[in-house]
Formats: sequence, structure tokens, C-alpha cells
Amino acid sequence: MKTPSKSGDGKNSSGRGQRDLRVKVKTAKGRKLSSTLWLERQLNDPYVQRAKREGYRGRAAFKIMELDDRYGFLKPGARVVDLGCAPGGWCQVAVPRINALGENSRKPQGRIIGVDLQEVEPIAGVELHQLDFLSDDADEKVKSWLGGRADVVMSDMAAAASGHKGTDHLRIIALIEAALAFAFDVLEDDGTFVAKVLAGGAENEMQTILKRNFKKVANVKPPASRSDSSEKFVVAMGYRGRQADPAPEDDGM
Repeated sequence: MKTPSKSGDGKNSSGRGQRDLRVKVKTAKGRKLSSTLWLERQLNDPYVQRAKREGYRGRAAFKIMELDDRYGFLKPGARVVDLGCAPGGWCQVAVPRINALGENSRKPQGRIIGVDLQEVEPIAGVELHQLDFLSDDADEKVKSWLGGRADVVMSDMAAAASGHKGTDHLRIIALIEAALAFAFDVLEDDGTFVAKVLAGGAENEMQTILKRNFKKVANVKPPASRSDSSEKFVVAMGYRGRQADPAPEDDGM
């Protein structure tokens, strides 16, 4: 094994005073360039590295962590529903914050229900259910599991990408609308809805609905969200109870 030659001043032979610590991935046979670039980005992402060190199931854990640090909706004793919870990073963050394991006897113990179409590996303090939240009786099932209504409904779901920007945008908006409709059915008064959105945030019509039904609505890009990503998160707090849509104006016809 050859030892890299060094100049007398302690620098390597290229003349650079510092070694490039960025991991570079060679393009393997059969692997697309896009896959290679994604892998390289993952290996060099500080949030990915931190998630591994701290035992989280993905870098997305830091997104909900940063949102809660700012808005404080994951309180001890809260009843939380995580829609599309796989692989479980958001649930992991919620467990200690709502005291789901009851480790702090001086604070109320919370509960968290995680639902997903796929089976999720167990998480201590989380009740996991394989469920399509779009099914007709999903809201009633969740309320029965919780023994009441939820204080927080959160969703990091994203629709499967089609490769067509316009189509993907419509799909994610439809998914958010479905999650919001579910939240209306299961949220307790003064509850919170948190969901991933794309592009400029929630669409104008959805913003109107959110502001009519919640006391405070914010569109946020947490630091853990990649700068080149179009994702943002809507945080709607202070659920007023489902408000009726305004009646259409009479045009005199």
C-alpha cells in the first residue's frame, strides 16, 4: 500500500492545505447518474449523519423537531396522530415530548397513533396501525384507538412522483386536502394540524379554509429541509371546529 507523498511544509502534493472530506461515489455499472448523485448527497448530508448518530429513522425527524421547537404543539399529555408515519422518525421525536412512555411522572402522559399503508417497525411508546386513512371509517377507528379526539394531526406524506411537475403538484395538494379533511373529523377544539406542502405552500383556496378553521396559520421551511427542495410545511394552530363554508353570493339571476 503506497503512502501519499507530502511536501516538506505538511501539505499534500496537490498544494492544498486541507483534505477534501466530501465523500464521492463512483458510478457503478447499472446505476443511473441520478441515483449516484442522490447517494452522494445522502452520504454528505449532515442531517443524515446526525440521524444515524442519534438513532432516528431518517433526517425528516429534525423537520418536526424544528417545527415543534418553534411552535410548541407537542406538549406532555397530547394525543397525536401521525398520518403516513413510515419509517417513523416523526413518531420518535413525539414520544419524549408528549411523555408517551410516562417516564416523567410529574407530567401528563400523552398518546401517539401512527398509521400507514405499510407495516412499520415497532417504536416504543407508539401505537402503530396499518391503515388507509382515506377509507370511510378511518376517522372513527382512530378516535376509538385514542379514546377521544386528537390534539395534533401531523403528516409528512408526499404523493408518488410522476416526473411531471404539474401533475405532482396536483397530487400533493390532493393529499394535503385529504389529510386536512381527516383532521377536521378527529381534531379536538384548539388542536393543531401540521403537514408537508410544496411550491409556494398551501394553495390560496386551502389557505382560506385553514384561516377560517384555525386561529393561526403559518407556512414554514425548517432548516432541516434541503435548500434545493420545494417543500414547506403548514402549521395550523387553534382549531375552531369545522366552520361552514360561506354561502355563495346571490348574483341576482
